[in-house]
Order: sequence, then C-alpha cells, then structure tokens
Amino acid sequence: MAKDLNRIIPRRNTNSLKWDTYPQDVLPLWVADMDFRSPEAVISALQKAVEHGIFGYPLGIHAGPHDREDLRQIIVDRMKNLYQWEIQAEDILFLPGVVVGFNMVVRSLADHGGEILVQPPVYPPILAAPQNSHMQRVEAPLIPVHLNPSEPILHYEIDFELFEKAISPQTKGFILCNPHNPSGRVFTKQELEHLADICLRKNVLICSDEIHNDLIFSPYQHIPIASLDKEIAQNTVTLMAPSKTFNIPGLEFSFAIVPNPDLQKRMLQAGEGLVGWINSLAWEAAAAAYREGQTWLEEVLGYLKENRDFLTDWLKEKLPQVEFTQPEGTYLAWLNMESLDLKPNPYEFFLNEARVALNDGKTFGTEGKDFVRLNFATQRSILQEALERMKQAIEKR
Repeated sequence: MAKDLNRIIPRRNTNSLKWDTYPQDVLPLWVADMDFRSPEAVISALQKAVEHGIFGYPLGIHAGPHDREDLRQIIVDRMKNLYQWEIQAEDILFLPGVVVGFNMVVRSLADHGGEILVQPPVYPPILAAPQNSHMQRVEAPLIPVHLNPSEPILHYEIDFELFEKAISPQTKGFILCNPHNPSGRVFTKQELEHLADICLRKNVLICSDEIHNDLIFSPYQHIPIASLDKEIAQNTVTLMAPSKTFNIPGLEFSFAIVPNPDLQKRMLQAGEGLVGWINSLAWEAAAAAYREGQTWLEEVLGYLKENRDFLTDWLKEKLPQVEFTQPEGTYLAWLNMESLDLKPNPYEFFLNEARVALNDGKTFGTEGKDFVRLNFATQRSILQEALERMKQAIEKR
C-alpha cells in the first residue's frame, strides 16, 4: 500500500478542480482532496453499480428511517464504536454535501434575519453561509499562540470571553468547524464543553462541521460536540461525510445527525425545492467505504502523518522565519508568510514565481491576510518539489 501511495496517478484532464484549474506547469497543493486512489472496495462497488446500467432517480433527502437501513446502521454503529455516542437511525439525514448542510441550517434560522457566529480564520463557505441567507456574520476569531516560544509552530486557541461577548440577542446559531480548517486543531473535551455551555445558556444553535473527523493524528482524538450530553445533542446539528476520509468528494455524499425532530423538520423545510436527492452512485460508495475502508484509511493516515512531519522538519530547516501549524487533524497546513513580505501577496507570489498553487489565506477571513493553506495529501515527491520551488522563488526575489 505504501508503494501505491507514493505512485503518482496523473490527474490532469480528468475534470479535476485541483489539477485542471491552473496551467500544467503549476503544482496544485490547494483544494482539499487527496492525490491517492480511493479504496478498492469503493471502486468495486461503483463498478458493480455501473454494470447494472440503469441510473434512475435515487432516494431523496426525505428518505425515512427504513430507507437504506444498511447504511443507517453502519453510521449508527460507527458513532458508537468510535465515540461511544448512541444515536438512532431516524436521527440521520442524508445530504449531498456538508456545505449544503450548514447552509440548510442557517436558512432554517433566517425567518427574521439575525446573526450567525463563526471562528475565523475558517473554511470560506462557512464565512459565506450567513450572507447566503441574508443574515449577519459575527466573529470570534481563534487566537494564534506559540506553545513553545523557541519554535515557529502556531497553535490556535479559543478566547472564551471573546466568544461569549460576540453573542447578542440576535445571534441564532454558531457554526463550529472541528477538526478546524485551516488551523488543524482538534478541540479538546474541555474546550467543547465550554463552547456548548455558552451556547446552551445563550440559546444559540450549534451547527458542527465535522467533515475531517476521521483524519486525526495520534495522540489526538476527535469528539463530536453532540456526544457530550443529551441536552447538547438536542441543540446541535452534526455534519459528517466519507468524502474527505476516503477521497470521494466528487460523489457528493454526506449526512447530518439531528436528534431533535423539530430541527430536522426545519432543515428539510429549508431545503425544499433546492436539495432533492443524492447521487445514486454515492450511496454505494459511502456504504462500501465505511464497511471495508478502514485498513486503507489507517495506511493513508500513516502516510499523511509522515508528510506532516516531513513538512514540519523542512520548514524548520529551510524556512525558519515562517510560522506554521502542525495539524492535529486534517491534511492542511497553515503558513504565515508575513515575515517574508511577499508581493503582491503570498498566494500570488507562489503561483507566479514558484508555479505552486496554494489557498489564499485572506479567503479564510481577515486573520488570514498573510497566510497560505497548503494541502500535503499528495505524493512525497510532489510535496518536496513544491517546497523546493517555493524556497527557490523566495531566494530569487
């Protein structure tokens, strides 16, 4: 398997957002998908579905608890095995994407305007969700600190006083991103309990984007915020997916865990006329991934950890003036280029001068102005070449 992960699979001219957005001389380390072949069980399930040869309308998001009972039970068992979280089959809503999910939640709260709280720097569609539903966005930024003053590694923390002060009587919801994108934080039980307590006291609904929940590096552990307590679960919509985990985001499959029937009803009403069904092939891929993909996932996580550690060591040695995160989860690194004063900005500098495409930090909020996000879920040789290109471009200024 390790050899397979090192093998470069050509992705240009495959309708790939990651590889076909930029010219062919650009190495893309930006959008969050992996350059690894999906589990063989997923590929086999898709091949079997294709051989059937009929691609009619699939089940919609209104599918009841007795539709796709196999997949519902897989998810129920998975939550219990991974997190000791007991949910019911009827708590699950199937959706075509996590972004769709949190926009449905926000829309469900938008009857008379109001505010949605977010924690930048954060995934750009989370920043956009309030405005999509004509609501106001309020912010309680995460705070970057150095746990070890002698190292350039950034660690993002929650300012709970700032978080609570940001909530007003007009604040209806809070979008939590955990594991956090782009900082890579995996929030602790104590942090999650504190956030949940504030939201319960202030009557603020929690929408928790947990799409990277399976991509966690030891010794860290993911904890769904809704698993902490039944009262918290009743005030939370949890969004998860096999898409990042098993590298199948193009199939568009995710799910919401919503133990509160009223929240479920409001979400479905918010999606009426906009969200109908899930790709028919995605059902089969999701079931196969969760049923048979664990060995693949463990090997991929090992490779990703090696890439993360390689990146950490490389930056410390070759670009010691650059601050960066060492992710506890996700395969995304967050690099602060402020000390280098790259013109016109770090994203454009690396694209134009190094021919490396990264994510522009400012799209994650004003706190990301001098940052870039780097996706290290690729072959080691590609990662190394991209880093060397970046270093050479800096040296040639």
